[in-house]
Order: sequence, then C-alpha cells, then structure tokens
Amino acid sequence: MTEPADAKAVRAAETAVAAEAPDGAGASIRAEHLVQRFGSGRGAVLAVDDVSFELDREPARIVSLVGQSGSGKSTIARQVLGLQRPTSGAVTYGGKDVLRLNRKQRSEFRRNVQPVFQDPYAIFNPFYRVDRVFWTAVRKLTDLPNKRAADEAIRDSLRAVKLQPESVLGRYPHQLSGGQRQRIMLARIHLLRPQFVIADEPTSMLDAQTRRGFLDILQDFRVRYGITTLFITHDLSSVHYLGGDIMVINKGRIVEQGAVAEVMAAPSHDYTRLLLASVPAPDPDQRWTERIDIGQIR
Repeated sequence: MTEPADAKAVRAAETAVAAEAPDGAGASIRAEHLVQRFGSGRGAVLAVDDVSFELDREPARIVSLVGQSGSGKSTIARQVLGLQRPTSGAVTYGGKDVLRLNRKQRSEFRRNVQPVFQDPYAIFNPFYRVDRVFWTAVRKLTDLPNKRAADEAIRDSLRAVKLQPESVLGRYPHQLSGGQRQRIMLARIHLLRPQFVIADEPTSMLDAQTRRGFLDILQDFRVRYGITTLFITHDLSSVHYLGGDIMVINKGRIVEQGAVAEVMAAPSHDYTRLLLASVPAPDPDQRWTERIDIGQIR
C-alpha cells in the first residue's frame, strides 16, 4: 500500500538527522515565480501561475492563502514544503533552494518548517499508539537529555494545546476524535518549536468550537514562540478571526494581497468580493446585495 503523501512529509521530518538548532535570525521562506503544470499538450492544467511571496520569521505573523477548491492552494503548500518540484520557479529557505539542500541543510529545514495537514488521521500509523508521534520526534529532532525530561516535555506540550495527557497517551488514532488528533499535531509543533508552520486546510474537518480553539493556539504560538504560519484555507471567517495578512488566489494566480482588515473592508478584485459575498450574513433577514458571475472573473 502506498503511504499517504501527508504522512511522508511528517515521516521525513522525523527521520531527519538531529542537528543543533539554528538561531534563525533573519531566516525567511521565499516563493519565487512558482509555476506548476500538470499533464501535457492540450490537456495540461496550469495549477500555479507565477506566484511569488515571502514569509518572514521576524516579526512572526500569520499569512492566510485563501481561495476556492482547485485554486492551487494545496499545490503551493507542497511546493513550499519541498514535496512538489515546480515546473519553474523556486522556493528558498534562508536563501537556498529547498530542493537543493545538502543533508545538514535539509535536516535544518525539516526541523524548522513543520506541516499541519487537512486530515490528521492520514498522519498516524493506525498500528501504533499516538505516543510514537512524539517519541520519534524527541529522538530525532530534540536535545532533551533523558526519558524523564522528554516525558515531561511531551506532557507539557499536550497541556499547552488543551489536551490532558492521560486522555490521549497510550491510545490509538481511531480512539481519538479528529479535533484531538489535530491538536496532537499542534502539540508536536509546541514540542519542536519550529520557525514556520505550513497549515493546509487544517480546520476544514473540525466543528466550529474546535476550530476556534485551533486558531487560538496558532495565535498563541505566534505570540509566545515567534512561529510564522502560512494558513491555507477557503474559510474567510477563520481568516478574519486570525487577522494578519491575506493572499487571495484564483485559478493559480495571486489576485489580491494585503492586511486582512484592509482587504476585507475594501476588496479591490472581483474574486475577493465574490468570496466575501459568499459568506452567509449573521442576520437571516439581511439579503445579499450583489451578484457576481464567477465565469467572468479573471
């Protein structure tokens, strides 16, 4: 059976050779003129079309990449994580192409750029208890001096994401809810303290209350630990709640970007206005005032 790509990404981070944590001063992730075509000839699909942006470590921030299904968001996430080779363009970390890193540099990248995916269940091996997610990371990616210190760090990380250690440790993935599994991945991030998190639709399978708790944790990580997050979603309500910056993507192109508050208050592109108009108003008596033909948007 082929291992899910999401699981491969986490496994790659876990099996990287442990290296001394870099100070990360001035580190950034840059996407430079990314293009991604799938297929060839007349049937080729242009999934990503000349996309460029930069994620800074200092100051830490949350940048949301927003668009409908099929707009190219997840392809960009895979490019940034080094899981998808672009047709052209490059992703750099600390000025180096992520696909051309040597072993030490690759270890540093995998330690400091951590993924959170849409389906947390795909990350876990169903034959192992969830503890393994932590202990493999401890062994390969941390400098904790002994088992006792590691156990306490794991428990502290679980508490930091509002999970009681005794309620999850020792259990198998299927015995936990989707929200618990996703919080375990956040606890793993708390344990490793990366510089960047690439979160690809991480809340789409969560209920409203659990989703809000997840977003609060991302903000806490930004404030407390200086972790910058690329938050990929189609959910504008979550983007509004997080604040920070936004990039709007349509048909593989970034059509608008800026501060969340400014873009939502005065969108300049028809596609952004369409996305905002599609969010149900909280007042059931309030009618939508604008109709936009999506087929005319470019």
